[in-house]
Amino acid sequence: MSSIVRSLHKTKATGIRLMSTAAGAAQRTALYDLHKEHGAKFGPFAGWDMPLLYADQGALDSHLHTRKHASIFDVSHMLQTRIVGKDRHRFLEHLVVGDLKELPVGGSTLSLFTNEQGGIEDDTIVTQQQDSLYVVSNAGCADKDLAHLLKHAKIFQDQGADVEVRKIEDHSLIALQGPSSQKALEQISGVDLSQMAFMTGQFIDIKGVPCHVARSGYTGEDGFELSIPTGEIADITRALLGNAEVKLAGLAARDSLRLEAGLCLYGSDIDSTTTPLEANLVWTIGKRRRAEGGFIGSGIILDQIAKKGGERRRVGLVVEGAPARAHSKVLSADGEEIGEITSGVPAPSLGKNIAMAYVRKGFNKKDTELKVKVRNRVQNAKVVKMPFVPANYHKL
Repeated sequence: MSSIVRSLHKTKATGIRLMSTAAGAAQRTALYDLHKEHGAKFGPFAGWDMPLLYADQGALDSHLHTRKHASIFDVSHMLQTRIVGKDRHRFLEHLVVGDLKELPVGGSTLSLFTNEQGGIEDDTIVTQQQDSLYVVSNAGCADKDLAHLLKHAKIFQDQGADVEVRKIEDHSLIALQGPSSQKALEQISGVDLSQMAFMTGQFIDIKGVPCHVARSGYTGEDGFELSIPTGEIADITRALLGNAEVKLAGLAARDSLRLEAGLCLYGSDIDSTTTPLEANLVWTIGKRRRAEGGFIGSGIILDQIAKKGGERRRVGLVVEGAPARAHSKVLSADGEEIGEITSGVPAPSLGKNIAMAYVRKGFNKKDTELKVKVRNRVQNAKVVKMPFVPANYHKL
């Protein structure tokens, strides 16, 4: 959420800045009252009034607590949809780059919605369920994504396809992230989760409530995303908070955690002009899909991959001096402008300033010495491999 962090009013505890409230009434999640009870400081994001940090700990403390123990993030503002019908795989494979037909039941994959120009319209997680595809998309793209799905579903239906897009409106979503997540969830569910692999999902009864639980997240840590009937979300969240190692965390900590993990934020690090090759996200394109194509923009995307084309590449940087924020210019060692920062924060886990940037192809090799212009001062930077902090995903 670097767009949030960039525009926050300065706070003593965290050094971040809180966003001014936009005009118009913002939507609230079902956990809004619980957030208020815990002293949340709110800010607008994608039309929602979302918690940024809490009274008991600032963004820095929340970040470190997540890395050491576990935190709950309210992500109910994200779009949840279910795709049903016997032609659901053919339909969604037209819109995203992933190999969905080959996903085992319960398997999940990170995929990309693409456009006719080969750009990325959004990134999304797709899970294969017994009789449907469960899709979770970014809050900032929710309206656009839903309209895109419905538009193309109508086209397929008019051609005789059996497919339907259903927006999930009766479930809310929380992310439980951190090394203590499994233990905390096992305590309230009574289910042994030790054999549940990363990037899989299943239905689990939690305190008698049927929930969809996916072992995934946006922090680089082990964790789960829980889709819970909205009427029960507060009770289940409170039950998880009954574990002394579990705390609430807001969007400010989520941003620094995801950046340390080398994960993109749509609208900052990827957008409709960015191709999968430029963003180093070619790995999301399944082997069969690379051979067959068939997704929107596949001709341009696959040709670019084959020719190793594109003029820029996404890289990770460690920056000396002040933090380099979005839109800071990246220079070669000789001072030539070769790119731009897309996200940047002081990394609490490393004690260094880190950033993502797009640089001209040829300047993207590991250990390349570069410079970054921060408030008219030129600072040294170096290209490093991402993630900045090693992933701590659950392995069987």
